[in-house]
Amino acid sequence: MRLLTVPTTAVPAALVLGLLLPGAAAASGAAPATGSPSPTASGFTITDPRITESSGLAASRIHPGVYWTHNDSDDGPYVYAVDSATGRTVARITMAGIGTPRDVEAISLGPDGNLYVGDIGDNRDGTWEHVWIYRFPEPKELADATVKAEQFTAVYADGPRNAEALMVHPVTGRVYIASKNEQGGGLYEGPEKLSADGRNVFRRVAEVPWVTDGAFSPDGTRLTLRGYFTARTYPWKDGRPQGEGERVDAPWQGQAESVTYSPDGRTLLFGAEGAGSRVVAVPVAPAATPAPSGPARPAPAAGSSGEKGADGAEGGGFTKGALVLAAGTALVLAAKRLLRRRPKG
Repeated sequence: MRLLTVPTTAVPAALVLGLLLPGAAAASGAAPATGSPSPTASGFTITDPRITESSGLAASRIHPGVYWTHNDSDDGPYVYAVDSATGRTVARITMAGIGTPRDVEAISLGPDGNLYVGDIGDNRDGTWEHVWIYRFPEPKELADATVKAEQFTAVYADGPRNAEALMVHPVTGRVYIASKNEQGGGLYEGPEKLSADGRNVFRRVAEVPWVTDGAFSPDGTRLTLRGYFTARTYPWKDGRPQGEGERVDAPWQGQAESVTYSPDGRTLLFGAEGAGSRVVAVPVAPAATPAPSGPARPAPAAGSSGEKGADGAEGGGFTKGALVLAAGTALVLAAKRLLRRRPKG
């Protein structure tokens, strides 16, 4: 999804908010980023000129230091393997056996060794009746190749949604989608197993902030969700995010579109769109004790048509800091409305 062209310099989101909104950093509890990237994973720059809209990241489990990514649209059925040591593409995989992708926004690696690609974006702001998920085994050899992919049709129990985050739980293999809305979105749980026959219904199980991507930790005990200005990590228990989560010192990247964990779980890697985009490594903080308030606020009943914010109408998943971020988000929305691409068929 294109919004605006902004340099992807790694500047802490808290600093940007401090410039946009006086006192915003203090209100959100933000503090300057500290520490240095984990020695087991480091940032890198994507050098492939074909990758100009990197919208998802997934760390390979069988190829150390390799990360899978894709463009979000206007490219084709392609997935790229990028070597973090050099930033170069070491394989381009062409997915065969699927239709024409509309708006690919996310990628995740499941415990079954399959890559899951989420064609879940909606340039019409939530009017497509269904979206698609593609699945194929992670290639054992890194070379350009065409692979047979499965295609799954997905629908939301409470109506169409725009979404950019798809996460596969690394233990249960269940697929989750986080919808995107300027007032906050919803976390949707897919069926226990995806079926290639018929429709796979995703049901809303929690409220979340405005999300552009998400990732589970390798052990499945944490869920990290990111947006344009902030990121939060939630303890994961009983198939739900717990409490309001802990703030992560995500970098300011302008068109902030992706996040993944390193295979050892010690580092979060944040990516962005743009030619020559930078993937920034941020060390994972020690696990915090889950908030006593219990799981994230319950989702509204199926059939609810809105994705209400923190005004109490239907319970948003915003924290106090996220409320302050609303003004900063409004700036991005203004640019989006000016530069929105024409809807696709």
